[in-house]
Amino acid sequence: MDRKYWILSAVLMGTVMGPLDTSVVNVAMPTLSEVFKSGMTTVSWVSMSYLLVLSSLLLTYGRLGDMLGYRRLFLLGMIVFTAASVLCGLSPTIGILIMARALQAAGAGLMMAVAPAIITRTFPPAERGKALGYNAMAVAVGLSVGPSFGGFLLKSFGWRSIFFINVPIGVAGYIWAKSIIPVENEFHKERFDPPGALLGFVFLASILLYISKGQEIGWTSGVGFLLLMISIVSFISFIIWEKRAVEPMLDLSLFSNRMFSAGNLSCLLNFIAQYMMVFLTPFFLDRAGYSTNQIGLIMTAFPITMLMVAPISGTLSDKIGPLFLSTGGALICSVALYLMSTLNLSSSRSEVVWRLVLFGLGNGLFQTPNNSSVMGSAPRERQGIASGVLATMRNVGMVLGIALGSGLFSMRNAYYLDILPQSGKALQDAAYMNGLRDMFVLTAMIDLLCMITSMVRGKQETGREILLEDRK
Repeated sequence: MDRKYWILSAVLMGTVMGPLDTSVVNVAMPTLSEVFKSGMTTVSWVSMSYLLVLSSLLLTYGRLGDMLGYRRLFLLGMIVFTAASVLCGLSPTIGILIMARALQAAGAGLMMAVAPAIITRTFPPAERGKALGYNAMAVAVGLSVGPSFGGFLLKSFGWRSIFFINVPIGVAGYIWAKSIIPVENEFHKERFDPPGALLGFVFLASILLYISKGQEIGWTSGVGFLLLMISIVSFISFIIWEKRAVEPMLDLSLFSNRMFSAGNLSCLLNFIAQYMMVFLTPFFLDRAGYSTNQIGLIMTAFPITMLMVAPISGTLSDKIGPLFLSTGGALICSVALYLMSTLNLSSSRSEVVWRLVLFGLGNGLFQTPNNSSVMGSAPRERQGIASGVLATMRNVGMVLGIALGSGLFSMRNAYYLDILPQSGKALQDAAYMNGLRDMFVLTAMIDLLCMITSMVRGKQETGREILLEDRK
């Protein structure tokens, strides 16, 4: 096998750990609530601390990767993630578990921020899409296997096993990555930008916390208003500082490239729509009378389809370019989400599954070519920060999707409870389904907007065209 594919295998071992761990832990939330005798509000911080730290550090990690080398940060991330997994498994209290999860996120972020950069550096433009497709496939594997794997571990070995299982994977992955990922000879003697990193962290942490917990703490409450003001002030300060800094953490000139800015905006919109769907659909299935196991199996139709489509779309994007694939994929997602709005409580399992398969097809067609387009538009010395921006957009989209899905659905459900003529259970079901339909139509419109932003990026040279130019 070509050495670059061995390097890819090492990167994929690290890539799969984060999504797998996240989906496994989500399954364990009710168990953790029972074990630690804590309410769901407290236990939710097991996931929230992970997501906040992960999302807030990705930009900083991307910049450090450009300065210090991607291999060094990737290996450090694997060590931190594995060590933190041990601490999670040994946690005697919910508070220590929450802090250990934050440390675990710091390690996962190191790997996530530089993985696309390592792949882009390793593979020539003619094969970049295919390689990034395998990276997307690894994420889909983690998301699809996690729920059933987590359920098995919880039932057979207890909650601590869901963290200890990361240890052998992490040790093996570290040894393999250290032996196969080459040491980089390029070191950029640039100064780090601590004020920019701090302002970026404060902005992302405050806005994500406000979005995630706004409904719980009150959007216009004192705490909510304070978080919003901190996010606005820190964002404005961040932009002003980065424009004046000689060696900024985030090179804002990247966003003057239409391919880069449109691709990142498309990524943000796609993940908002995706996670609104991922959040809302299990509630619909539960209301329709499906068991927890059935819901888990039905929901895997989406990531499994992505798993199969992502490498193919990546290979195709190398040949025909990303524009048609990513734009068409967003359109398919929009159609699938609109079709989700036509479901009712008597819809069969197959009616739900084929819509999820269609949505997985659209996402598989969109994501890999879009990622390849973004990474290919950034200069070689800025691959790390480009990777960090892309990962940040993805995580912010996830948080926004879940927050919008829960908040807007609650509002629409309450609205229909007030205006519909039915009473009793008939009223509750009718209001519930009308609210869900409104939300699925909204997600379809968001993906339609994603299609438009994808379309305006313009045409990018294919890997084959670049290769032919290099040979001349």
